Amino acid sequence: MDFTYDSETVALRDAVRGVLGKAYPTSEDRRRTTGAEPGFDDGVWGRLAELGALGLPFAEEDGGAGAGPVEVSIVAEEIGRVLAPEPFVESVVLAGGLVAAAGTAEQRAEVLGRLTEGGVVLLPALLDSGQPVSASGEGETVTLTGAKEPVLHGARADQLVVSAVTDRGVELFLVDGDAEGLTRTGYRTFDGGRAARVELDGTPAVRLGEQGDRSATIDEVLAAARVAYCHEALGAMEVALSTTVEYLKTRKQFGVPLNTFQALTFRAADLYVSMELARSTVMWATLVLADAPERAAEAASRAKAIVSRTSRHIGQEAIQLHGGIGMTAEYSVGHYTSHLTALDHWLGDGAEHRAVLAAAVRDHGVLEPLA
Repeated sequence: MDFTYDSETVALRDAVRGVLGKAYPTSEDRRRTTGAEPGFDDGVWGRLAELGALGLPFAEEDGGAGAGPVEVSIVAEEIGRVLAPEPFVESVVLAGGLVAAAGTAEQRAEVLGRLTEGGVVLLPALLDSGQPVSASGEGETVTLTGAKEPVLHGARADQLVVSAVTDRGVELFLVDGDAEGLTRTGYRTFDGGRAARVELDGTPAVRLGEQGDRSATIDEVLAAARVAYCHEALGAMEVALSTTVEYLKTRKQFGVPLNTFQALTFRAADLYVSMELARSTVMWATLVLADAPERAAEAASRAKAIVSRTSRHIGQEAIQLHGGIGMTAEYSVGHYTSHLTALDHWLGDGAEHRAVLAAAVRDHGVLEPLA
């Protein structure tokens, strides 16, 4: 099977890498951006829109490029390589994916059109926080009451896609960022990102699409987001690994480079093997997402499980092999490990997805080896 990229995909990768690499050439540049509101660079967001990156997965009639999971994965990996704080996966893959899958033609054209142009930051609010969000009223416009937390970059959202419980199941609604009764409390996350608690108190909202339970749609979009986050982790792991290998080549101990010591070389080789296993699994999951969407949930869980283990391996070893400098805030490998840890826990950590996969094994019966 040919896993190489064609010329158009390579051009997309190089263009996105150029924009993000110029914006965040060092971890200090990234830290400076995340230290100020809103936690990412609106200018970078606009340049990604100019490249067409924000409209990649959406149909052309909705203002998008009609691309697939492979193209989305390219952007996600470049995001991970420099730890860019722009909410690409949250806004485009998750929130945009929900609008594309559940919205009416008019909603898709309006919301996705503005998202593609960079005119709006659209974010998902799906995780309940003690007060499950409920909807009151019938018809297109309803009111929502409850709370969602965490909502990544929720304090910056121009528009939210909110899930709420109704008599028909779980439905989706669009809420404007300046809607009455909407309160957002933003805070820093441990990896330098931003999140918020979103509270709704009789907040007016517009139903996304037709009435009916959207649980299956949400699961499909979550699977796509998990695969995209795995690609973001791949980008981060690749840089953490290359930074560590370069350190072993240049740092001297007892008058010789660290890579002279066989034990350290073996540990670096183990990191490379883990990285390539994770890469092949995630690329497989991406192709499943593109060609066999009915298996997307299983493929996403497999990818998430292997990336969870690999990201811990690479992140922790990168710090160990750097010695004391790896623990400092001034050095990059600690930032990469912190973000990899955050990606591991978002949308289910490795333990959760291993449990999901293990539960499915029961469907295959029990083998009696002596029968």
